[in-house]
Amino acid sequence: MKRYDVVIIGSGLGGLECAYLLAKHGMKVCVLEKNNAIGGCLQTFRRGGQAFDTGFHYVGALGKGEILERIFSELGLTELPWHRLDSDGFDEVIWEDRSYLLANGYGNFSERLSSYFPDSHKAISEYSDFLKGVGEHITDPVFNSSGIENTNTLFSRNSYEYLNKTFSDKRLINVLSGNSLKLELNRPTLPLYTFAQINSSFVQSAWRLYGGGSMIAERLSDGIRGFGGEVITGAEVKSISETEGVAQYVEVGLSAASTDSSGIEGRYYGKFFISDASPELTLGLLKESRSIRPVFRRRISGLEQTFGMFTVNISLKPGKVEYLNRNIYYYASELGSPWDISEDIRSGNKNIKGILISFQIPESAYENMAGRHFTTNIDILAPMGFDEVARWQNTSVGHRGEEYIEFKQKKAEECLTLAERAIPSLRGAIKSISVSTPLTYLNYTGAIKGSAYGIRKDCNNLAKTLLSTKTPLSNLFLTGQNLNLHGVLGVSITSLLTCSSILDKKEVVSFLERKN
Repeated sequence: MKRYDVVIIGSGLGGLECAYLLAKHGMKVCVLEKNNAIGGCLQTFRRGGQAFDTGFHYVGALGKGEILERIFSELGLTELPWHRLDSDGFDEVIWEDRSYLLANGYGNFSERLSSYFPDSHKAISEYSDFLKGVGEHITDPVFNSSGIENTNTLFSRNSYEYLNKTFSDKRLINVLSGNSLKLELNRPTLPLYTFAQINSSFVQSAWRLYGGGSMIAERLSDGIRGFGGEVITGAEVKSISETEGVAQYVEVGLSAASTDSSGIEGRYYGKFFISDASPELTLGLLKESRSIRPVFRRRISGLEQTFGMFTVNISLKPGKVEYLNRNIYYYASELGSPWDISEDIRSGNKNIKGILISFQIPESAYENMAGRHFTTNIDILAPMGFDEVARWQNTSVGHRGEEYIEFKQKKAEECLTLAERAIPSLRGAIKSISVSTPLTYLNYTGAIKGSAYGIRKDCNNLAKTLLSTKTPLSNLFLTGQNLNLHGVLGVSITSLLTCSSILDKKEVVSFLERKN
């Protein structure tokens, strides 16, 4: 019989962070992951002799004393080989074939933008101050209930309406929105807090990780084991058993990915349980629970998912494409606004019109930024709805047929056509290409419909779409990007909230009071 203080379902960033924090506070934890690789969207894979990231590309607010740095310091992650992007231009937005660099530091951010839009200087300065205020109060909901109230006020405001009330220049709005393919720009629903919190964190500072996102998962896993915890792969949770509203154990079987059957199967008992799987999948594990009302199940299963991503991973010939210490967001000239992409996806307009280009850090650049450096591979990401690949959802990886291959080739060509306008030398420098779709994300990360950002938060209906870490079962909790905020920072803050439901809140988050 396997008994633990906490059993955690899923080894995405949220699950691993919760396991690390709880194990660090003396609890006996076990993480159960059905895949062979841990990390969810932090996973890296190899193609053409190069390592590529699945969903992790860069993070914000990792400078000394900034919020993610404080959290990552507690998690033992600040010693990883982080590489800061150019402060004078961490993101480049190319709109109507004009380039706009976005700078780090609220003052620098404002001044750089004002150099492009001098007539909007006052509004830009006020917007920068607004972002700063959001960043300074990001931990308020963790510490006190009044912070939750203030945050919910911003959650209930519409991002697109705010931008149009703040700025009269439509081109400026498009540029400010242009580096936001790291969230879903959905006009009717996107909460202002989501837009502001994510953009504020990157204005503070922006960082890549030399070596890939799997290093985060591996470091957390090593720490969990160092504290006496367990991380088990190939272990698929088949069900959660509960008695009168209290979870008792999870039933574990070998997953299709399992390569080691020794002692994995069986019941895992716990005082507490945390699910890093989506809320819908978690409820599906409670097959016969009387504690979960049918209306609650219907509510969760009916929540809309954000769009997914189509990704082109390109391995490059040596010395052909210069490394840029920033990201490029490129938009087709026929696109009216970055916000139109979501509407195109919903309306059936499938042409790719906006992409994010991310550069792999070469060893030479990581060791010394002086001089020119050439990257070995780049990733191109473009938003994509699941309906484009839904016809193949009942097929298995590697066995989807020629039509699927042709579909991916066509989409990859659309991405390359846009990307070579930003990097003219790109096409002739390609050594090999691999492609993934939202269906790939579904298969390897378990994200519903391959969603890139989890459940779509609706500023018009917070009570329905902004989920609590708590469930109808007194000792079953949720974590991950589906609840409050997505992205590395959002998931990390949610992990603190989840752990605060098990341990004393002051004990969990006392380290956040450190400012420098």
